[in-house]
Amino acid sequence: MEYEGTKLVVKYNEPPKFEKKSIGDAKTVTEAQREVQVIREADVIVVGGGPGGIAAAVSAARGGAKTILIERYGHLGGMASGGLVNIIPGLSNRHGEQLIGGFCHEIIQRLAARGGASFPEKQYWGTSEPALVEKYLKSNMKHFCLREIENGEHVILYTAVLDPEIAKDEMNTVVLEAGAELLLHTWVTAPIMEGDTVKGVIVESKSGRQALLAKVVIDSTGDGDLLPFTGTEIDEYMESGTRIAQLGWVYWICNVDLEKYEHFANTEPEKLKEIIDEIYRQKAYPIFFRGLLDNQEGVVWVHRLIGSLHQTDIEEMTHVDVTTRRQSVFSWELLKKMMPGFEKSFLMQTSPQLGTSGGRRIRGEYYMTKADFNAEAPFEDTIAIFAADGRGSDPPPKHDRTYVPYRALVPRVTEGLLVGCRAFSSDYEVQERYNLIPHCMCFGQAAGSAAAIAVRDNVSVRDIDFAKLREELLKHGAILP
Repeated sequence: MEYEGTKLVVKYNEPPKFEKKSIGDAKTVTEAQREVQVIREADVIVVGGGPGGIAAAVSAARGGAKTILIERYGHLGGMASGGLVNIIPGLSNRHGEQLIGGFCHEIIQRLAARGGASFPEKQYWGTSEPALVEKYLKSNMKHFCLREIENGEHVILYTAVLDPEIAKDEMNTVVLEAGAELLLHTWVTAPIMEGDTVKGVIVESKSGRQALLAKVVIDSTGDGDLLPFTGTEIDEYMESGTRIAQLGWVYWICNVDLEKYEHFANTEPEKLKEIIDEIYRQKAYPIFFRGLLDNQEGVVWVHRLIGSLHQTDIEEMTHVDVTTRRQSVFSWELLKKMMPGFEKSFLMQTSPQLGTSGGRRIRGEYYMTKADFNAEAPFEDTIAIFAADGRGSDPPPKHDRTYVPYRALVPRVTEGLLVGCRAFSSDYEVQERYNLIPHCMCFGQAAGSAAAIAVRDNVSVRDIDFAKLREELLKHGAILP
């Protein structure tokens, strides 16, 4: 996001230019064959404890499957916690109709009960209630919380923000309550294959190299980390300058005197513009969101976006992390020095993981394209409905909702594998709209429920009885046609 004059606009960035050292291009080595100890056997293994992975593990366990959730970090939540991308947008459309329910709605309600979530009351969804509209405009949250309608008014969406630290604890709780086993600090390095069938995973950790076996494996890594090793056909195309072709680097600043800042901004707009222009001139970043969590006064959130077409490339990730951290600390130093209200501020936290927006996607039993934006009828195997209002300056599609089929989670050839994250089968234009946190929770809930049904009925995940999946999703609050 940037200012044009004093107006905040959304702008996405081009990929960085830097000298690459071409790691791995020069030589190869041969690994010795070795036996690996099997430490677990389960019905379902979920790889990745982000929003989709949590939903998948909870749903599979609730469906009666012996389930193990594996996560590389020491906490759950992925982008929603470790990435500090704690904004859960677009759960309703501009008419105030809730379209995303199920696990996503459940986790928001659980966090709200602990003071760990904030969102507008249901009575205001789809309305132009002045105080709330002003609150979201003032916080720079228009892009996520509001939609502009034909008469120029703004209507309010059901969008939530989460406290990432409370979320980490609550996500542990909901997974364990469901009966799933949790393995943290564990990196899945490869699938175990038997022909075209995934039979488990190889992991690496401080405990060494180990193996886990399962009847169904769900890739909820977000980046589709397992996909290249399964023989599954994948798609990685992105267009430079789009939302998904960005890496996110997020940090929070606290102890900001927002009343002093607001008084200055209202009484000296020209001076505010001078400070903003000067910070930009020094190649720093003056834009921030006002934190919307009720229990965190004086906290602002900074969401940096850095163009990237190679979001799993360690050289590019390292370059972005190092250069953006330096720029971000410098940006805070300038705000502290120049911007009224920031004099006693300090950096509260930075995200321990880069926010990836795009990456590998399966070519599934159904491949979603831009044409699906304008489909009038739902699929027979619809597992989610997403609001199609457009985001920011995007023109809204012909219809106000988009349907997602279960087949978009099922690889064409590989057996024993589902995706429960943004690696669902779709082109880059569908990804541009529908690979955010709430969408991934819908994919995860469907994948986990389907895996449990496949195990229970002793059938392939591609051959499950969809009527049973629909019944299971509705039982746990999903909103379906």
